[in-house]
Amino acid sequence: MANNMMQANTVKRIRLRTVFVGGIITLLFLILISRIFWVQVVNADFWLGEAKKIWAAQDTIPAERGTISDRKGNMLAMNVPAYTVVVNPKLLDELGLAEEAAKGLSKIIGKPEQEVLAQTTAKNSKGVLLQYRELRPEGWNIDKAKADEVIAFRTSLKESYEKQADKKIRDTGISLIEGSKRFYPSGSLAAHVLGYVNKEGNPVTGMEANYNELLQGTDGKIVYEKDGNRVQVDNGNAEFVPAVNGKDMELTIDTEIQNFLEAAIKEAYDKYQPDSITAIAADPNTMEILGMGNLPTYNPNQYSKYNVASQFNHAISSLYEPGSTFKILTLASAVQEGIFNPNATYQSGSIQVPGKRIRDIKREGWGTITYLEGLKRSSNVSFVKLGYEQLGKEKLVKYFQDFGFGKQTGIEIKNEAKGRLDIVYPLEVAAATFGQGVSVTPIQQVAAVAAVANGGKLMKPHIVKSVTDPATGKVTETKPEMVRQVISAETSRKVGGYLEQVVSDQEIGSGKNAYIPGYRVAGKTGTAQKAEGNGYSTEDYVVSFIGYAPVDNPKIVVYVIIDSPNDSLVSGGRAAAPVFKKIVSNSLRYMGVKPDATAEEADGKQDPVTVPNLKGFGAKQAQTELKSRGMESKVVGKGSKVLLQIPAAGAVLAQKQRVYLITEEESKITLPSLTGLSLRDALQICSSTGKRCVTEGEGYVVKQTDAKLNGEPVVKLTLQSPGEENASDDTVKSDGKDGEKEESKGNKQNQTNDKDKKEDADPPG
Repeated sequence: MANNMMQANTVKRIRLRTVFVGGIITLLFLILISRIFWVQVVNADFWLGEAKKIWAAQDTIPAERGTISDRKGNMLAMNVPAYTVVVNPKLLDELGLAEEAAKGLSKIIGKPEQEVLAQTTAKNSKGVLLQYRELRPEGWNIDKAKADEVIAFRTSLKESYEKQADKKIRDTGISLIEGSKRFYPSGSLAAHVLGYVNKEGNPVTGMEANYNELLQGTDGKIVYEKDGNRVQVDNGNAEFVPAVNGKDMELTIDTEIQNFLEAAIKEAYDKYQPDSITAIAADPNTMEILGMGNLPTYNPNQYSKYNVASQFNHAISSLYEPGSTFKILTLASAVQEGIFNPNATYQSGSIQVPGKRIRDIKREGWGTITYLEGLKRSSNVSFVKLGYEQLGKEKLVKYFQDFGFGKQTGIEIKNEAKGRLDIVYPLEVAAATFGQGVSVTPIQQVAAVAAVANGGKLMKPHIVKSVTDPATGKVTETKPEMVRQVISAETSRKVGGYLEQVVSDQEIGSGKNAYIPGYRVAGKTGTAQKAEGNGYSTEDYVVSFIGYAPVDNPKIVVYVIIDSPNDSLVSGGRAAAPVFKKIVSNSLRYMGVKPDATAEEADGKQDPVTVPNLKGFGAKQAQTELKSRGMESKVVGKGSKVLLQIPAAGAVLAQKQRVYLITEEESKITLPSLTGLSLRDALQICSSTGKRCVTEGEGYVVKQTDAKLNGEPVVKLTLQSPGEENASDDTVKSDGKDGEKEESKGNKQNQTNDKDKKEDADPPG
């Protein structure tokens, strides 16, 4: 009985446990089913989205950066293929090639061997050799020539290993990743205008930085679904967003004029070794910048090799006291007000103003002279009388402001300085009439003098000619913008005539070294002492020249400013005017501005001549004809008659400039010596003789050698900018008689007694 009861209780407990366990299992099953229902039905969209995130992969489609070209389409900034050197330390170790690879790559990319070896044997934090290592920065974004060297080394390394190990290998552990980088085909040409993009792809200075948003474009992307092996799923969803390439920019710069400008300032830089030299060339009618350059300079392709000072654009960011070049604005103001009478006379030498006696460079003066003679001699006294005594502070300052001083010009380059035009005290008014006590930027000075040249219109300077959207072909052009009419067209004409005499008068004209035979040139010199404490240095000067041509129909205005030349006696007329002359004379001929046939010869100089049409002439007859015109010639070929001439008939050249006479067909011609020729002329000869020429360097041809490029025969031309040995001899030591040595002060002096400390020193002139 008892046993039956125990068995019944046991069965009962088992049943209860079974029911309990079954209930729990059922409950868990219901919970699981509910959860599955919740996940797969109620919240299905959410979890599907999360899954797609895991399946999804995204690739970036890089946008192509827009190009920058000059006004004629010559490329100044573009994109080229670039390569990054990558090593596989694990594979190199397995092959035993780590040290040999480090030694070879070190020589190619210029990275210290020990640093390369550290990369070819690199390990992670756990001591495991890595499988991927970029050789930065030297092996990062290298050009194709360097990449070809790496490939050749890799091939030789592979062949050497296979020969020694007697087995084939697929990889040596050295590879290249292809990308792109910014390239500047003209090297340092217009470097301060262009700026550069660094290896990281970030724009740093110049137009590259100013217009980065426009140039860089927008990267695209492709988003797709992948499987566990990261392979795209055939029927998976895909999203494609195309890249929007950057816009192409065309500048107002003319490569040829930029070349003329940079060659001229390089010659002066080598001769005078100044702290810096700056030049700007512009179209005075539109204020389009045709050329802008500074020295020292840099090559944006190798920016890391240069210091920050080399990358500074003095043309828009540096302030200078202009000295006597500022007298142009005082003169224009006086002419506009009917005050300037060129034949009226005054007593030169010195003049007393409140706080100081101001003197001419020639302390005793030139006696009683006319105001026109005072302009030619750059007399300070004449301008103090015109500006301080007759115009007065209110009108004088108003004209200076109307000419754009004291504010930014608005040119499309960042970091433009606005200058300083704080004229309060009587002495400051008097000093400002001849360019002392005010600070201006070179671009302000060019814009103001352009207004004097073009009929009185102050134009906003600009350097962006047009922008093209490559996707739509839409071209947005920059139109000339007039700020205001400052003086009348008649005043402009009169002032041009007066300034022309500063250059054309070969006896007393302070700007006589800017004279260009056959062309009417207007201009003014400046030689300003630099500030030193409360006075002025007797050793450091800023010398300059600004002018335009032709006077009756201006095509170009050029400003040259040389900061602290190594000769303390040199003046603007002796150092800067010849640089102006080189730039303007070359530019006018290039622009097709023919010399004025009625222009008088001066100083024994001959006018430029027009090349005659010599096609069909006998070679000797052609040479005789050219010799009679004062021109040198060289016969190219062994033929008897001229088939082609370079330059072409009608070109306007200076005397002694060589003309090449081609007397044979291209296939029969031996390329003559091109030593001494400019890049443009040398390439023209190469083209005309059917020869392929490659160049290295800038300036003029100094070496010519036969070479091969990709297996094809070429002629390699090595160019070099002209040095001191080629400098012009038309400048001589200043003897103090050119009448334009000036003082100028770099920092504002608010109190007249600060300036009284230099009362007995020679003032600006």
